[in-house]
Amino acid sequence: MSEPPLRVLIVDDQALVRAGFRMILEAQPGIEVVAEAPDGEAAVRLARRHHPDVVLMDVRMPGLDGLEATRRILGGDAGAGSTTPPRIIILTTFDLDEYVYAALRAGASGFLLKDVTPEHLVGAVRTVAIGDALLAPAITRRLVERLARPKAGGVDASVELSSLTARETEVLGLVARGMSNAEVGAELFVTEATVKTHVAAILSKLGLRNRAQVVVFAYESGLVQVGAVDDGGGSAG
Repeated sequence: MSEPPLRVLIVDDQALVRAGFRMILEAQPGIEVVAEAPDGEAAVRLARRHHPDVVLMDVRMPGLDGLEATRRILGGDAGAGSTTPPRIIILTTFDLDEYVYAALRAGASGFLLKDVTPEHLVGAVRTVAIGDALLAPAITRRLVERLARPKAGGVDASVELSSLTARETEVLGLVARGMSNAEVGAELFVTEATVKTHVAAILSKLGLRNRAQVVVFAYESGLVQVGAVDDGGGSAG
């Protein structure tokens, strides 16, 4: 029995952008575009109706913007009747964007520039659908370093980080540097399955949704210092 297709909701205020993405995605086996939305209000409504696996979400739209729509969808407004909230990919024309950073903090799984190639668009949808974050290490590091600062009275590192074991803290730091599970395993001489177990424990203990939020937390808690990470490293997996 074949797997059901990945269900995608496309949200953008430009009809040509929506049509282009639909054409690219529907040409691929195993992907179905279930709906298109021209704004955030429609996105929340259609996410509630169709329960997509992945949402491609523009951030800058009139009315309810993509950031607030992301918060509502992941916060439960669109989750009635659905066991798992959708993975959200932010669409933007700017890689260093306050909207993108805020969306990652809210639980988006990553972001794409709107001039993305068809191959990367399809790959991104498949990547986040299986639970991985869409994080290009160099771009994400620049984004987070520009906008994330340890916050007095915000993230209480001494309390939240103390809930992690020494190995989990080590894994957290490596994930925040953009390493995939395989790369973390190679660095620590453990299996990829062991890394996945550690990552799951980190997400649970810190109350985080995904690896993108792990990156943000690591910088805001001060675990990873701004300027301390090279541009190298692989994509999250």
